[in-house]
Amino acid sequence: MNALRRLFSFNGGVKPPTHKSDSTQHPIAQLPLASELVVPLHQSIGGTPRPQVEAGQHVLKGERIGAADGNVSAAVHAPTSGRVTAIEPRQMPHTSGLSALCVVIEPDGEDRWMPLAPVPYRSLPADELRDILRDAGVVGLGGAVFPSHLKLRPGRRAATRTLVLNGAECEPYITCDDVLMRERAADILRGARIMRHMLGAEEILVGIEDNKPEAIAAMRAAAADIDDMRVVVIAVPTRYPAGGAKQLIRVLTGIEVPHGERSTDYGVQCFNVGTAFAVHEAIDLGRPLVSRIVTIAGNVDTPRNFEVPFGTPMEHLARHAGLRADTTHFIMGGPMMGLRMPSFGVPVVKATNCVIAATPTLFAPPQPEQPCIRCGDCARACPADLQPFELYWHTRARNFGKAQEYHLFDCIECGCCSYVCPSHIPLVDYFRFGKSEIWAREQQKAEADSARERFESRNARLEREKLEKAERLAARAAGAPRAATAAAPTATDASPDQDAKKALIAAAMARAKQRSTAMAEAPAQAVAEPAAPPPSAEDTKKALIAAALARAQAQRTAAAPRNTENLTPAQQAQIDAAETRRAAGPATTEKEPDQ
Repeated sequence: MNALRRLFSFNGGVKPPTHKSDSTQHPIAQLPLASELVVPLHQSIGGTPRPQVEAGQHVLKGERIGAADGNVSAAVHAPTSGRVTAIEPRQMPHTSGLSALCVVIEPDGEDRWMPLAPVPYRSLPADELRDILRDAGVVGLGGAVFPSHLKLRPGRRAATRTLVLNGAECEPYITCDDVLMRERAADILRGARIMRHMLGAEEILVGIEDNKPEAIAAMRAAAADIDDMRVVVIAVPTRYPAGGAKQLIRVLTGIEVPHGERSTDYGVQCFNVGTAFAVHEAIDLGRPLVSRIVTIAGNVDTPRNFEVPFGTPMEHLARHAGLRADTTHFIMGGPMMGLRMPSFGVPVVKATNCVIAATPTLFAPPQPEQPCIRCGDCARACPADLQPFELYWHTRARNFGKAQEYHLFDCIECGCCSYVCPSHIPLVDYFRFGKSEIWAREQQKAEADSARERFESRNARLEREKLEKAERLAARAAGAPRAATAAAPTATDASPDQDAKKALIAAAMARAKQRSTAMAEAPAQAVAEPAAPPPSAEDTKKALIAAALARAQAQRTAAAPRNTENLTPAQQAQIDAAETRRAAGPATTEKEPDQ
């Protein structure tokens, strides 16, 4: 359905040459299979899928070779039937040239599908449909490759009212969405209606730049055929980057999503038209995502669009379009946001919407960077309403905290600032560097915080164990006197006090025995003679004094001398003299009255 709607605008943007007409002259072609497909397991944002096959195993087209690792992940499937020859690290399609784990498949030429079954989505709950899309490997095909099942959830603060389909395709050279809408418009809208069902949205708005009249006509015709008043196809002004999600939402609805918030919080969600087509195939046909439409352009004889199985070497794709000999490198994506590939043989993945064969003539080397003159052109061109020149100064000075205050992470890396900079400063490269440094430092901080928490937890555990040990020792010490008291009658070693008491008792018993003996021998005298007198107080006192002297002597004998190591001869002589006087103490005491 076509309707007159008020359109809004966004600040900034540029209008570079489009270079789109050459690759839209031919219909979508099916690319012949390469002799080897290298399928990376990590093709989307989130965790790396776990391998589900082994080397030597035969797989069918659409068979799962990598299972989603957690919720923020998506499965990976075999793009054709054949034999798994290896599971090993291979070079990834990224400027860094780093390697990642890949499943290498040798096609058998049959391209035979595994058994497929459509999904009756109207009779299934939304959560189950999201799990099906996750296991089908459906991700955003506009370039972000974010798992689609996560985006197909209602907003946290508001129900989703509007589903936006992004058909703007604003970057130069890229035409894969254009030809997809021309040839498969009905299937795109079927997928969009499935997504509307899952979100509970009220309407579908399809935004297409007005430089794609054939695509607009095809989508409007498909909308008319389904006779759905809630599907509206809208032509938007051509201006880069109108295909940005926030920019297109602003143009179609007038809603400006603030910093740090999501469009779903305002009742809007945005998907690429290629993603809608993938949802249709996953639900209506039961087919997982194993291929996509890719534009091959630049230094080739016949720029066009192919349906390319994932894992196909980019060189294989380019040669079927007539790759010219003077090509120096490939660019994955468009000239504004694309990435230079480390080699010709890196594979096509889910994020590959375009491959540009580049030459120095087609893409001249960057001119030397000159000092910033603070002209403000970058700020006027920024569609995110940022101040790129301020971000540049703070990022270059490595003042990343200040760069975050200027909302560095709101930068969508569209390249408008670099495009208009008269000083030829690669501003986007600085911003990417700043983001990567901040992410690295945050990761280091998180690891340091985790280490500190482990250290503090260990110290707390050791302190707790120390206190528990002290409590056990205190309890044991408190029980020791009772045990000693109970064991005292059977003790064999007596203290000096006990020896004195025993001496007095023995003396008394001896005197008692003498009395009894004397009474037995002279019973007649026992009555006439008086009994032996009891020990006097003087005798008792002398016995106690003797016991105290014995106890002191025992203590002196048991006490070990201190600080007697490394003595000089004079010191040792003094000690010996003192010991001699101590030993002669009683004799000295006896002489004292005569002095």
